[in-house]
Amino acid sequence: MKTNSEKILSIQNVQRFFTDEQTGRSKQVLKDICLDVYRGEFVSILGSSGCGKTTLLRMIAGLDAVSFGGSMELDGAPIHGTDPKRGYVFQQGCLFPWLTVEQNIATGLKVRKVFKRDQNRIQEFIDKIGLTGFEKSFPHQISGGMAQRVSIARALINDPEVLLLDEPMGALDSFTRTDIQNMLLDLRRERNTTMILVTHDIDEALYLSDRIVIMTPRPGRISEVLEIKDDFPRDRGSAHFLELRRNILERFDLARSSPAPEYVI
Repeated sequence: MKTNSEKILSIQNVQRFFTDEQTGRSKQVLKDICLDVYRGEFVSILGSSGCGKTTLLRMIAGLDAVSFGGSMELDGAPIHGTDPKRGYVFQQGCLFPWLTVEQNIATGLKVRKVFKRDQNRIQEFIDKIGLTGFEKSFPHQISGGMAQRVSIARALINDPEVLLLDEPMGALDSFTRTDIQNMLLDLRRERNTTMILVTHDIDEALYLSDRIVIMTPRPGRISEVLEIKDDFPRDRGSAHFLELRRNILERFDLARSSPAPEYVI
């Protein structure tokens, strides 16, 4: 369900190859990737491990390059290198351990050389992510879920056009994961930020997304793009949600009419 028809990101016929260091041979990771993303949309990229999901996200971020041919554009401008317009949240948070919560969030402002002008916004974002009172805490003094909240705030304080999320909830417990998922939905509603999430969690993709991009095993290709029309917030226990989940499982050949026996006697 596109929030509007304004295209913000265009990916056309993108390929990605890597050279095997042991054999010297070239291996294709991504093949013929074509995708348009619209302003304010939440898109999840879903696929098995090794299908190239993170590689695609890194290419959008400018951390990796298109091998040859094809194009990637944000707001009509080619993507070359990193840019605060494309905020990136890593799987493990990647906070600077020697900096406090507020200092980590401030790093983006300092890179853009707008810290003096915008430093008053740091507390605003600390309040938004629910970490009031932890401003002076260091990463080793807060939980993994709190660290991921800091990482998200650090990316959002630069007002990115697109927020790129590389499985940021993959290592968290289910309660913390749900909490951060709801926070992302709240932030998206408040700020209309376009978000692209890489995940292997079907329930997570269904709970958060307007569209789900399903990728094939390597070389990764887009096999299907599913539009999820359900209103937010979504009920994970509803019959319709479970039906959608089963439909996606079937696309990965993981659904069974009845569970397979664990033991044969």
